[in-house]
Amino acid sequence: MIVGSASCHPGVPTLVVCTGFQLQIDIMKIIFRAVALVCLAGFATLGAQVTSIVPLPEAGPARNWHQLDLKTDGVPGISSERAMKELLAGVQPKRTVIVAVIDGGTDTAHVDLRANLWTNPKEIAGNAKDDDGNGYADDIRGWDFIGGKDGRDVGPDTHEVTRLAARCKAGTSPYPPETCKTIMADFERERAEVMGTLAQVKKIDTVSRLVSKVLSAVIMRDSLTVERVQAIVSNDPEVQRAKSVFLQLNAQGLTRKEIDDGLKEYESRAAFGLNPDFDSRKIVGDNYADLTERYYGNNDVTGPDALHGTHVAGIIGAVRGNNIGIDGIAPAVRLMIVRTVPDGDERDKDVANAIRYAADNGANVINMSFGKGYSPEKKAVDDAVKYADAKGVLMIHAAGNDGEDNSKKVSFPTSMYEGGGRAQNWIEVGASSWKTGDSLVATFSNYSKSLVDVFAPGVDIYSTVAGGKYARDSGTSMAAPVVTGVAALLMGYFPNLTAADVKRIILTSATSHATEQVAAPGGKGSVAFGTLSATGAIVNAYEAVKMAQSMGALRP
Repeated sequence: MIVGSASCHPGVPTLVVCTGFQLQIDIMKIIFRAVALVCLAGFATLGAQVTSIVPLPEAGPARNWHQLDLKTDGVPGISSERAMKELLAGVQPKRTVIVAVIDGGTDTAHVDLRANLWTNPKEIAGNAKDDDGNGYADDIRGWDFIGGKDGRDVGPDTHEVTRLAARCKAGTSPYPPETCKTIMADFERERAEVMGTLAQVKKIDTVSRLVSKVLSAVIMRDSLTVERVQAIVSNDPEVQRAKSVFLQLNAQGLTRKEIDDGLKEYESRAAFGLNPDFDSRKIVGDNYADLTERYYGNNDVTGPDALHGTHVAGIIGAVRGNNIGIDGIAPAVRLMIVRTVPDGDERDKDVANAIRYAADNGANVINMSFGKGYSPEKKAVDDAVKYADAKGVLMIHAAGNDGEDNSKKVSFPTSMYEGGGRAQNWIEVGASSWKTGDSLVATFSNYSKSLVDVFAPGVDIYSTVAGGKYARDSGTSMAAPVVTGVAALLMGYFPNLTAADVKRIILTSATSHATEQVAAPGGKGSVAFGTLSATGAIVNAYEAVKMAQSMGALRP
């Protein structure tokens, strides 16, 4: 799943949608407010009155807040713009850095990304031949490991717990009976949660549609806005109640689009993600049991839903200085797109092959904004991570959005190898907010003093999305590419730095907030920020560049 999506837990005060590649929806806008909205639904059935309007949410941060500086701009960003202006002004990068984005697909036609997409230099586009002999024909921009030779692509897929529950039931699970009991319990609990939430969302949907019908008849227009509804004056009690409910919904952030997205999300999870009989692998056509099989898929790196991957790619490498949309963090980057994560849980075989593909085709950095709770073929992924690690590729992974301690509830893949040992060129990233004080940490972010290395901005990040558009999104999915962008910036200006050097600089130069008391992720009281990661710090590009410059011969 995309991270925003590792898994869902209803007790988490601020939770992000748990699924494949969609922009994050704040599920608490659905779950917590569902109770209130079910009561509001009574305006049409029980005659309930709504007499108060919730104030509109506070204004959000600057669109590039994650690149700003705490001292000069007042927000706890990564100070990358300050680094560009004060430390790197007039200096050109010494090399172009290849960054592999292992995700759900990227909009390769996006005007703010096109110039920074990786092009396979040895492949001839459109001739259906494997010109460079790497096993993948026409892999001009990367590769799609969840596509078929006939050009079809996997969209929705099952969750790993669903696949494992089916294997446990059939007696083919790789896990012992006691673990299967846990798996079956997890599956049943998740299915009950999804069906319960779907029922609530449907109630909200019914209320919203009824309210819209009443108000549209009054203003004689299909398009309802807050301004138009506020202007309605009527003595009709039903119109008054409809007006009040509409404004309440919008003040809570429950727009028509959010409700539609919530329905789509949970209907998909019920129909596909938690359906043991659904089999998307027929589209791919590989022998999934053969973990040594590498050459399958197609070259469609966009896929059917590229929202998430496009957002991630833009954070790292949207074209800088083109006066269009946004500026990515890294000024000299080429984005290699490796489509691996469906609308559901990624499969270990595909993750392993995606990492190997990136390492074999020149990636300097790999961004992985996805995760899941089970990894039945973890050894295959471990072997691929070891392979990339040995080739000096820096791997950056999102910690997950469950508000959980990763040392207690693992989000795979992980830097820890089965049987012992750990990847050296790996950075695990938690998400911080644009707010200061006790709200510095994203309430949804996973954490761990031993398994999460550092935090980075991951709330309300504005970036590219599919269809040539832009939007805000939240999740450790956004925090990881922020760190990836800093890594690519360093590698571009300081070409002698190894992956190990870059990791050390990023972690050592990060701004410490270790002693600050913050609201613990998952609503678990108050904790010292230093207990949430190994560094107790937030990435700082300005300090990272200064440290790289101080290394003498590496001065740009």
